[in-house]
Amino acid sequence: MAEVYPWQDDLWQQMAGRAQHAHAYLLHGPAGIGKRALAERLMASLLCKQPAGLEACGTCKSCLLLAAGSHPDNYILEPEEADKAIKVDQVRELVSFVVQTAQLGGRKVVLVEPVEAMNINAANALLKSLEEPSGDTVLLLVSHQSSRLLPTIRSRCVQQACPLPGEALSLHWLATALPDCSAQERVELLTLAAGSPLAAVKLQAQGVREQRAAVVEGVKKLLKHQQSATQLAESWNAIPLLLLFDWFCDWSSLILRYQLTQDESGLGLEDMRKVLQYLAQKTTQEKVLNIQDWILAQRQKVLGKANLNRVLLLEALLVQWASLPGQR
Repeated sequence: MAEVYPWQDDLWQQMAGRAQHAHAYLLHGPAGIGKRALAERLMASLLCKQPAGLEACGTCKSCLLLAAGSHPDNYILEPEEADKAIKVDQVRELVSFVVQTAQLGGRKVVLVEPVEAMNINAANALLKSLEEPSGDTVLLLVSHQSSRLLPTIRSRCVQQACPLPGEALSLHWLATALPDCSAQERVELLTLAAGSPLAAVKLQAQGVREQRAAVVEGVKKLLKHQQSATQLAESWNAIPLLLLFDWFCDWSSLILRYQLTQDESGLGLEDMRKVLQYLAQKTTQEKVLNIQDWILAQRQKVLGKANLNRVLLLEALLVQWASLPGQR
């Protein structure tokens, strides 16, 4: 059975309670809020032969086959390897499934996640099935970055926004999910996860607080000329590249905010407040804007799975960061 999250109650009633279902849904929103679980829950309900209200019964033949991963009218499309693209050949196999007759005489349900992982050829191959799916087929597309999708993909789906849960609800859920963490640690994890509770749990499992501490200490040593950009870049080899760029992008934004407002409470987590305040006072808005533009451009390359030299990229980032406290 798919996980059920308390912040999805209204979404679930809205989607599962439809008298007639659309042929394609696009569930979009930030990563780490349970969109995949919501899609799987809806998938089970749509395939169930004797649903109990809005929920799948869990005991009919269809539910048992789905639980065993052998339902003939269910198809899940995702990258063959983590963080890789969904290829056109994979989509062609999906299209072949869509045009077949349902073997159990009911619906066919397709789940694609993340849909933005499709390359341009794969996305174009999917368009025909989205426009005219065969028989009683429902396609559930899950996207963490819907802005990266072709407009033609978005326009062929009923778009369902999945917003972040409120902080209080997220922290209440995290108290159960991460009972060994203190209340302050859970707040920090949720902040690092940009408010996504499931992402906070994942970050805790990855040791993100320890990684963050190492990066913060390294940045301080860099600014004090106690460690070189090259040494730091090599020492951060185990830290995800996207995570590093997210942090530096966030820090540049916080510097700009402080330069405009002089509000110390808006400097983010405690670990970098003094550093960011110092940089805000020692550099110009123009320099911060320039490095932020550069960080955002490189971050897009990382998201696009570009073939990058990790150490050289980080070294370039750190050299620019070290140059911030210069002449105003």
